Amino acid sequence: MTTIPPDEDPAAPRLPLSGGSAMDVPSRDRASHGDDGREGGDSPAVAAGMVVSDMSVRLVEALIFARAEPVSERAIAELLETQGDIPAGVDDLAAYTRATLDALLALYEGRGVMPVAVAGGWQFRTAADLAPRLTRVLRRPRRLARSTMETLAIIAYHQPCTRAEIEGIRGVSLSQQVLDTLLEAELVMPLGRKEVPGRPILWGTSSGFLRHFGLRDLRDLPRREELLVDVPDLPSSGAIDEGQGSADIFGQPDAVGALPDDMQPEQPGAAGDITGDVAGDAAHAEAVSDDAVCAPPDA
Repeated sequence: MTTIPPDEDPAAPRLPLSGGSAMDVPSRDRASHGDDGREGGDSPAVAAGMVVSDMSVRLVEALIFARAEPVSERAIAELLETQGDIPAGVDDLAAYTRATLDALLALYEGRGVMPVAVAGGWQFRTAADLAPRLTRVLRRPRRLARSTMETLAIIAYHQPCTRAEIEGIRGVSLSQQVLDTLLEAELVMPLGRKEVPGRPILWGTSSGFLRHFGLRDLRDLPRREELLVDVPDLPSSGAIDEGQGSADIFGQPDAVGALPDDMQPEQPGAAGDITGDVAGDAAHAEAVSDDAVCAPPDA
């Protein structure tokens, strides 16, 4: 760790250099540094009542940043165990990993990017409140057609399900193009075959589905009651009852996450207790709306 000579002002914020010396940093950045004003705080941080070394926080930050996919808490713990400069006396690796993630979350509070628990791991995402500003300068991704979104919603709430079961719920035939679109977007994947005559393919959502919609696991899907709204009665013209159609698509509330144990996506484990809720229910509801997009947002 870099130390400040006695003849220098200890209150002046400093940044360590590769050569071991230090450089001044603007005072406006002091809040984003440690108590002594240096990057990450040269002194160990304290999170969840546990002392966390600066190297541990920096390592976890670098690991999450370097990986394109969400990093599991197990991978983070393995890195900390071998390279994290864990302080002496720490014997609970899982608790230390959670404390390190807490310290990292505190470091990024109020920043433009932040670590988020998603798809059973951790990934850097842009702050949700900046989305309206970013959409003005970023290219808008391609949208999914209504039929594709309906199919995705059925798979999400009834998985694992076959093509015939999807067609039975929608009431129309399912074109191969719809499935190809969802496969290309990495939102669904085959989960095996159903042991019935013909052995049809069972379809379910992928980890890409969780990442795209910002879900930690399938239990974060909004329940049917959160998605259905009261629709005024339409004039009698033989039109389809949209409310009933939606109820059929979303199925029963307890259908969420009803996968066999060997088909469940990786669960976040203890890391899920650190972050609190993911984005609001409104963002979740967009996952099954006509306005949902297929390409994941830039993080």
